[in-house]
Amino acid sequence: MGHKSFEDLVVWKRSSRLAVEIYNELSNCRDYSLKDQMTRAAISIPSNIAEGAERFSDKEFARFLYIARGSAAELRTQLYIANKINLIDNKRTKEYVEEVTQLSAMLHGLVKSLNL
Repeated sequence: MGHKSFEDLVVWKRSSRLAVEIYNELSNCRDYSLKDQMTRAAISIPSNIAEGAERFSDKEFARFLYIARGSAAELRTQLYIANKINLIDNKRTKEYVEEVTQLSAMLHGLVKSLNL
């Protein structure tokens, strides 16, 4: 990744902002199991980007970006479930799913840019 800090990556900034939004969205949620799963998945995305960026090789960075993509897929699934059980309304679900989908695409693009 060179010398660029993870804090400078747009995908890290956006995924961090999404994690905060998910936390706020679920602040009054009484389904503690789903709330825990969703917040963990949301936090995992920027956390894995950061951890991978601090590794010593692009190959390791890519591995953590793939883990972040997996967390994004996990969060997308949980968003669909939260919507079906009326925990998150249709409009917010659509917004969150679109953002997570865009983050996934950005992560994929970042991996490809590493030229492994």
